[in-house]
Amino acid sequence: MPLEKPSRELFVGEIISQAFQLYTARFILFFLPFLMAGLITGIFSSALFLYLPLPPSPPPSASPTEVFQWLGDFFRALLVIVVLGGIVSWITSSIATGMAVKSASDIMEKGGGTLQESLSSVMSKLASLLVASLITGILVFIGFLLLVVPGIILMIMFSLIVPAIIIEQKGPFESLGRSSKLVSHRWLKTFVLLVIVGLIVVVISLIVSAIVFPFWVVNFTASPFETGSTLAVRMIVSSILTAFAAPILPITTTLLYYSMLAKEASQLPPPPPPI
Repeated sequence: MPLEKPSRELFVGEIISQAFQLYTARFILFFLPFLMAGLITGIFSSALFLYLPLPPSPPPSASPTEVFQWLGDFFRALLVIVVLGGIVSWITSSIATGMAVKSASDIMEKGGGTLQESLSSVMSKLASLLVASLITGILVFIGFLLLVVPGIILMIMFSLIVPAIIIEQKGPFESLGRSSKLVSHRWLKTFVLLVIVGLIVVVISLIVSAIVFPFWVVNFTASPFETGSTLAVRMIVSSILTAFAAPILPITTTLLYYSMLAKEASQLPPPPPPI
């Protein structure tokens, strides 16, 4: 059955079911962007480990001064790797997420879409995506510091910023208000949906971790090059495997977006009668 834009508000189970139906029907269209994002992030992070290697562990006979010196060097190198790798991951994942939303929208609106169309659309809105995700991340982080509940509320409020930017062409600040308006009076439903989808992604990630874990042990006492090479292989393999679960969330939020549009349209006053 072809997937079309919802004409009514969908139940949580319907959104999840249609998300998996959409994903399996056009698997390559959704999987490839996340695969490429994962490979780029994995290769870049691996290069950082190779060219900015972590210092080898000090020998057991090392003095406390030498141990503290090693700890300082270790955490400085690790911080640089994490920050640079995080920036690349943030950009690539934003692109892949936007492409998944655009592809899901095109399938429901037009019956199909291409990777080229989705990439072109996302690149034209990349600045808005990055600014909106940065603002959201900061606000949610602060919210979680304030006894967790405010962070959950903000996460629910801003769960539809990507569809608002990609589909409605909203700016980064407009998308925050638009997302909040769409999920209004459906906060619990949105929360339940996000929790269920999050658990599905976690389960898939745990299965992936169980597959990769036996090969993930790294000998940090080896030479820096050997340690970096080992991490490089592990990170690239992990990136490929985790890309299978990544499209589920943006497809789900796109369906939630259209479901909330249908709810919004049903609440509009009827048009005036013809003269």
